[in-house]
Amino acid sequence: MGRKDGGSWGQRGGGVFSSRITIAVVIGITLGSLLAYVSPHGFLQSNPADTTTKPFESSGGNTDLPASSFSRVALTADDFKYSKIQEELIVLKKENERLLKKHIDMKKQIRELSNERNAARQQVLTLVPPVKAGAVGTVKSLRTHPTVEPDEEVNPDLAKLLKGVAINRELIVGVSNKNVLQMLKVWFDSIKRSGVTNFLVIALDDATAEFCKENGVPVYRRDATISSAQAGTGDNHAVSGLKFHLLREFLVLGYSVLLSDVDIVYLQDPFKHLYRDCDVESMSDGFDNITAYGYDDVSDDKSMGWARYAHTMRIWVFNSGLFFIRPTVASIELLDRVTYRLSKEKAWDQAVFNEELFYPSHPGYEGLHASRRVMDYYQFLNSKVLFKTIRKDPQNFADHKPVTIHVNYHPDKYERMLAIVDYYVMGNTKALDKFPDGSQW
Repeated sequence: MGRKDGGSWGQRGGGVFSSRITIAVVIGITLGSLLAYVSPHGFLQSNPADTTTKPFESSGGNTDLPASSFSRVALTADDFKYSKIQEELIVLKKENERLLKKHIDMKKQIRELSNERNAARQQVLTLVPPVKAGAVGTVKSLRTHPTVEPDEEVNPDLAKLLKGVAINRELIVGVSNKNVLQMLKVWFDSIKRSGVTNFLVIALDDATAEFCKENGVPVYRRDATISSAQAGTGDNHAVSGLKFHLLREFLVLGYSVLLSDVDIVYLQDPFKHLYRDCDVESMSDGFDNITAYGYDDVSDDKSMGWARYAHTMRIWVFNSGLFFIRPTVASIELLDRVTYRLSKEKAWDQAVFNEELFYPSHPGYEGLHASRRVMDYYQFLNSKVLFKTIRKDPQNFADHKPVTIHVNYHPDKYERMLAIVDYYVMGNTKALDKFPDGSQW
């Protein structure tokens, strides 16, 4: 009985003890798993987030890394490469955003310019509706563009001045500085004598402005800087180049201008001799019908045999010292083109003026679509016509009185201007005799 009981107790006691061990093991595994999950790097690590690689140090001076550290070193190097790639990607992303913004801005500018072009075309179509062509000999195209709408906000002071000077929104404008005051006086005295009151001087310095006021001449004081490209071209040419820029405001304000150099003598009212049917109406440097109005100039190349003769068109240039310009878009574009080129090129303003007026559109270049007229070279004389033709033929020109005479072919301008006044105004028929046909070097 005792053995049975003892054995019985032992079996029961052993089973309880075994169960307790099993429970303890399960609890241990569970807690271990939980702690491993909460702190994968262990409780003794001072900064688990610190991934900086440092040599393993022990109190014994052993610097060998534990095997587990190699994986951390490899992981840190990969992280460093990844960080550098991330930085480069950020830089590239910002550059891409900048270029994208620039691309959008450029597309916007192109769209705005296209809209302006289309609006201009639509405006022309509105002003000039489509028409059917008439019978042969009855069709006639427009000679000039419609005038612009005046914009007084561009220059309120000049707008106010012009209202008191211009007649029918037209006036003569001369540009001058203090270096040519003698010629300037002959110029405006001749204008007054011809009965014209609608004229004005753009004074480039205070001395000229004061001189005009003393002589009762309307004056507009304006500072103007000669571009570096025009430096060294000579005072006359440099000042002449400024007029295209200065003239723009007059056209934007809606005024037609007879632009005049001051080496011109007026003998009649020029406004009575203008056609006003083109954007630009200019005097010519030509001296007869073919040079002033154009001709067929045949070139001969013998090497071409049957096709040795080639026909070309030639015309003497428009003189940029005297031209009538109407306030149209084409006229303003002409001024802008000439002004831009003179600010960039060391070129003669008259040459640029003619190139922009006459060069046709071609690959890489869009020509100016402005209409033009040549003035009668016997009414608006250049000094070559006067001294080589008219003064030598008194029989045919005894009663001829030009509208203007431009002393453009001769350097002794002031002396010849005085002689012209003496000849045509004072009646001294010998006044022109002392001068040679050309200039004496």
